[in-house]
Amino acid sequence: MGELLTLPVPETLHATYVAGLTAPAADPRELVRERVARHVAPPLRDLVLGMVDSPMLTLDQRPAEDVPPPPARLLAAYGATRADLAALAAASHLLVVHAAYRPGWPPAHEWAARAVAGAVGGPVVDVFTPQMLPADRLERSLPGPDGAIRLVDWMLLPHTAGRHGFWFTTRGLARFGLPELQTENVPPALVGPWGRLLNGLARRLLDLWLAELPAGAQPLVVRLPQIVSVGLQDVAAAHGEREALRREVAVRLRPDSVDTGDGEEPVLTVLAADDGPDRLEHLCAALFGPAPRPAGWS
Repeated sequence: MGELLTLPVPETLHATYVAGLTAPAADPRELVRERVARHVAPPLRDLVLGMVDSPMLTLDQRPAEDVPPPPARLLAAYGATRADLAALAAASHLLVVHAAYRPGWPPAHEWAARAVAGAVGGPVVDVFTPQMLPADRLERSLPGPDGAIRLVDWMLLPHTAGRHGFWFTTRGLARFGLPELQTENVPPALVGPWGRLLNGLARRLLDLWLAELPAGAQPLVVRLPQIVSVGLQDVAAAHGEREALRREVAVRLRPDSVDTGDGEEPVLTVLAADDGPDRLEHLCAALFGPAPRPAGWS
């Protein structure tokens, strides 16, 4: 089986969303109950209402001027339009939805907090990313009757150009208790395929993580393989799709940390299982096929 990584299991996971209101609600919790009952379909509706009626979900309504302004430039960088930002700025009050739950499946803290924020009907900010969630994208991200989600609706994959290539990092695995993934020095030509590979790897890691979390007593640590296979089926599953081909490649995970400005945060650096020149190119070609040659090449 090879070497194992020992990852701590958080005692509690948290989700925070902010919903804009055009006028204050006399009773925010009653408003939420009524909107969720009308707009959220079962079985998710039962989970959300159970969280709303428990101490695991809190609602904090405040005048907009009493809340620190959202990072508009960062929201714009992560896809917010001018109309999105204008709608948020026009809100007279903000409803802060916070939920907590243990690691495992379902991720009730995320599902409930996002569904509640969306049911309110105004602009919504996912504080974790941070990202604005238009109503259609928010609704699409919620689990269907079978509890399935598209992982890409719960994760961002920002990448930054550097002197020796692009630095990739995921933003979303920590919702489930896992460290985020990162890769350094990705060649510009691999930005697309490497992003797809990381999405598939995130899906595979989440499946391995959840398989190690029993429904009963929660362990203090989980041990996952250092060498992990990621395949076309994982890439498709991350997008809520299916793939018949079973082509796979192996990657190696190295425990690391990054300085967030508020302290060190654990991450997993993604490397080729076998080191060597052009290793990322070989991985992407093995998984997705060789890159097309530029026009004019023979």
